[in-house]
Amino acid sequence: MRDALKAACGLWLAFAVAGQAQTAADRPVVVELYTSQGCSSCPPADDLLATLAADPAVIPLALHVDYWDYIGWEDHLAQPGFTARQKAYARAVRSRTIYTPQMIVNGGTRVEGNDPEAVLEAIRSARGAGSPVTLEVQREGGQIRVRAQSAEGPGLPMKIQLVRYRPEETVNIERGENAGRTVTYRNIVTDWQPVAEWPGQPPLDLTLPLAGDEPAVVLIQRAGPAEILAAQRVN
Repeated sequence: MRDALKAACGLWLAFAVAGQAQTAADRPVVVELYTSQGCSSCPPADDLLATLAADPAVIPLALHVDYWDYIGWEDHLAQPGFTARQKAYARAVRSRTIYTPQMIVNGGTRVEGNDPEAVLEAIRSARGAGSPVTLEVQREGGQIRVRAQSAEGPGLPMKIQLVRYRPEETVNIERGENAGRTVTYRNIVTDWQPVAEWPGQPPLDLTLPLAGDEPAVVLIQRAGPAEILAAQRVN
């Protein structure tokens, strides 16, 4: 499974870098993986997320949830807020079910995280879709300046969100469904905060504090939560 996954992703990533490198910086695709150290189906999805981290056109983010902690192994990377975010996505489409591993691509497409073909197809589709919003993010010392413009008139507020993540951590899982496994997790979300709302007009221009060395992402998302209209890494 792992070899097939890497082969499929390798071919796709080669195509992406060769043919779409310029658009990668313009509008990277956000992939949220809802995962858990206690989920036996999750390691292939964790591997897929790690592979996607090599593609500059994708912003892969691992959100560890806490609802598998009861089966013998507590995921120390999990946060209740990430479970709440996944539940909010389910409510937005009137679903009563959440599961791991699940990937949500650009806030709109929901796929099983251990189905690489479905994940890559969702990324291709998201990359081909347009967006009325352009976003520019620039670090200025201990702050970041966020500027955005929308081709649409004023409408329902969009949420400006600041995400912090840890690039990598290796975990030896001692109990539960994955007992005996050693898993290296990538792009582990440590904090996900809404920082402002914006109706689209006038153009957005705000400055946010950014302490510490953890990488960050700024994203603009329709309420729901729904489509992610723009996202940029903080360099």
